[in-house]
Amino acid sequence: MKKLLLLFLILFSFQNAFSQIYDPVSFKTAVKELDSNTYELSITTQIEKNWHIYSQKVPANGPMPTSFKFAKSKNYTVKGGVTEPNGHEVDDPVFNMRIKFFETKAVFTQKIERKTNDAFKINATIEFMVCNDQSCLPPTEREFVFEIQKGNLKEETKVIVETKTTNSDTIATVATDTVKENTIKPEIKKAVVAVKNVPAPEEQNIWSVFLLSFLAGLAALLTPCVFPMIPMTVSFFTKQSKTRAAGIRNALLYGWFIIIIYVALGTLVTTLFGADALNALATNVVFNLIFFLLLVVFAVSFLGAFEIVLPSSWLTKVDNNSQKSGVIGIFFMALALAIVSFSCTGPIVGTLLVQSASQGGLAPIIGMFGFSLAIALPFTLFAAFPGWMNSLPKSGGWLNSVKVVLGFLELALAFKFLSNADLVLQLHLLEREVFLAIWIAIFLVLALYLFGKIQLSHDSLVTHLSVGRLSLGIAVLAFVVYLIPGLWGAPLQYISGFPPAKQYSESPNGFGNTAVSNDAKEVLPEGAESGPNGITTFHDYETGLAYAKKVNKPVMIDFTGYACVNCRKMEERVWPDPQVLSQLKNDVVVISLYVDDKRPLAENEQIASKITGKKLKYTGQKWSEFQILKYKTNAQPYYVLTDHNGESLNQPTAYNPDIQFYTNWLKEGVGNFNKLK
Repeated sequence: MKKLLLLFLILFSFQNAFSQIYDPVSFKTAVKELDSNTYELSITTQIEKNWHIYSQKVPANGPMPTSFKFAKSKNYTVKGGVTEPNGHEVDDPVFNMRIKFFETKAVFTQKIERKTNDAFKINATIEFMVCNDQSCLPPTEREFVFEIQKGNLKEETKVIVETKTTNSDTIATVATDTVKENTIKPEIKKAVVAVKNVPAPEEQNIWSVFLLSFLAGLAALLTPCVFPMIPMTVSFFTKQSKTRAAGIRNALLYGWFIIIIYVALGTLVTTLFGADALNALATNVVFNLIFFLLLVVFAVSFLGAFEIVLPSSWLTKVDNNSQKSGVIGIFFMALALAIVSFSCTGPIVGTLLVQSASQGGLAPIIGMFGFSLAIALPFTLFAAFPGWMNSLPKSGGWLNSVKVVLGFLELALAFKFLSNADLVLQLHLLEREVFLAIWIAIFLVLALYLFGKIQLSHDSLVTHLSVGRLSLGIAVLAFVVYLIPGLWGAPLQYISGFPPAKQYSESPNGFGNTAVSNDAKEVLPEGAESGPNGITTFHDYETGLAYAKKVNKPVMIDFTGYACVNCRKMEERVWPDPQVLSQLKNDVVVISLYVDDKRPLAENEQIASKITGKKLKYTGQKWSEFQILKYKTNAQPYYVLTDHNGESLNQPTAYNPDIQFYTNWLKEGVGNFNKLK
């Protein structure tokens, strides 16, 4: 019985975790008298964790901005525009533009000047789009009524909101009682939404930061500043320690102190700037330019133009303290390693801090932990197993070649930050073709360097190529060949997020674009378009369903949005997979319904909403209502496979970048449809 009860509780918790119609924003309103004729109207948004709404100013072709409307009246005039808080600004990797949004709480204020001493009301409307890292909800409108009393203001407000009933699909518009400050949070009816668990983007980012930092630490080990220190330091611990156990213990302390020193550096950066401020700092135009110049300096240093070193007095003081016995001496030995190796590790550490700062949060700390762990491991392992040192390669000119390779990588990464600044300013100086041309040139020169065709002044003479160097050269050359088709619009999924998007291009209608020729358009079914990846797509449900009946194929309804970030990710990363693309083109009829489509509905379609009671004005409102009433969810992307009667063929799914899962989901639905024939 207890086991059954536990199972029931688990299933109940699971259902409630993934089954709801989302409504993550609530509002408070207030009126404040500034002087006898001027008042400040405020609308405070309370936003649930992990959700956000956008600023009033969003670049063209971006997500839908938040907007306010105040009804015109002879009783008052609006003074200026709506003031909004600072919020967060990021360079969105999908829209490739700088976007400002608000989390947790945002207060919007509007000043008005009254023209009469009589009491009057101010009707206001806010339209907004709320998103999280998995989905975006359709554009939403909320209405407010601010009541200005006759004579002296009593700081009273009245609010009109949409309040959902608990026993039907209708929503009644009601006015609340007059109160000083009123909080409205609609009660939302819950319904099952099938979503497969995937790691949160924050979790994925942290792990990627750790992994990349660990790999960078391994690369730093192979530089001429660090690699020769391994046998010297391990020999010191093994010879100076009275027992093997003491040598291992001291080496462990040494490695632990290396980790502490670098993690302390990451902690200092996070503390000085603040976990949240780091993200805004790293995405600021000025700082993107600074980061670009900084990485160029690091790259030039690695290429051998000069060395970045710390003051020699620092090393002298630390070296003196390292002569002390005990734990303190070991700590200063670790600090001495950090200072001595700074000319090689400094650029890598600086790059990691810059890159992890763009992730925000605790990423700089995680990055320094991964880097220092890779540095510390060899000293500890070789101290425990000194025989392993016999397998270490001898120091030589190859160590400098490692620095040069890292220099080329630093230079390539630098242009990503320059690209961010160009995208934000929309200067179109570093469009996709130019960016890729620069990368092709950088990696082509790197390949020639690895093949020994180019040598720098401080390089050793290359008389022959090792197998490792030859293999790396071939890999780099293959990467160059992979990049070349991108100049004509190839998707380049392996470096998705680094170059500008295809639409930020000199030739946006190039290879891989959804644009088609007039001849191609003629063969498309009536009412269809060539959608993402050349998939035949309908944007009207009835038209698409009629065609599906004609060709006897199942329907895939794609609830999407122009401002839906994860919709674009699915279309760019999952749909192009050969298996997925083949199924979408040949086995189903795709109907993409954009819930934020602002095209006006025909007069005969502008009927009263069954949800809000208001008249539906736009095409997107029609599809949003269809999704909510039919499938009891309002998040995008949302995919449904149905038969010709509109019945689901399998469990609908939402955002899931797992290609194999999406392939199996399509196969299951198509298979179930074929069984019905």
